[in-house]
Amino acid sequence: MNAAQLFLPGWGFGPGPLTAALTGSGWQVLDLPGNSDGDPVPATFLAARDALLARLPACSHLGGWSLGGMLALACAQAAPERILSLTLVGSSPSFLNREGWELGRPPTELQAFQARIRRQGAALLPRFAQGFCQGDASPQAVEALLAQATPVPQAALEAGLAWLAEADLRAGLASLTCPVTLIHGENDPLMPAAAARWLAEQLPRAELRLLPGKAHAPFSPDPTPFCSGLPRP
Repeated sequence: MNAAQLFLPGWGFGPGPLTAALTGSGWQVLDLPGNSDGDPVPATFLAARDALLARLPACSHLGGWSLGGMLALACAQAAPERILSLTLVGSSPSFLNREGWELGRPPTELQAFQARIRRQGAALLPRFAQGFCQGDASPQAVEALLAQATPVPQAALEAGLAWLAEADLRAGLASLTCPVTLIHGENDPLMPAAAARWLAEQLPRAELRLLPGKAHAPFSPDPTPFCSGLPRP
């Protein structure tokens, strides 16, 4: 029996956009912990990783977009024997700038965004999408992403930002021996392509596929170039 091919969505938009993009590809979307009403929301990034590991089959090909990609990478680091391959889309080992890492966002920027999310919740998502789609050659990228978005509970929105503040996955990358495909918009303003290049240099079996004219949601509105770059396990 073939191993499952599972893809994790990013923060804020639920499984909808990736479900639409991956239709017919053989990949299935596995939602993040806490994104569904009644699903417990893990308080920390490591707790979210463990919740995902509890849901994954014994072996799988695992992919993820943005925060989902960071969680996929964390799962592979924690349980390498269970992850046959990784596909990381618009991802980075650290969303924030830290000591020795200047390819992230300023911590004060995330803190200000967290405060706005606490006040306004999902009403901020259109503006957020407009920001991270800057540089995308398609003027429909934002509209398509928002049209396909699945509602995410307020508690999960807030927790996901806390996970981004916590996660630093730089350690131990050289020991991760599964094949890794890195798909990244060349014009990504949120998680820059330089972060994907750095990951490609650190991972022993990485292949980097930069998509010209695309930003942080390289599957929107036309998923064809994105899907053509997906590995075929």
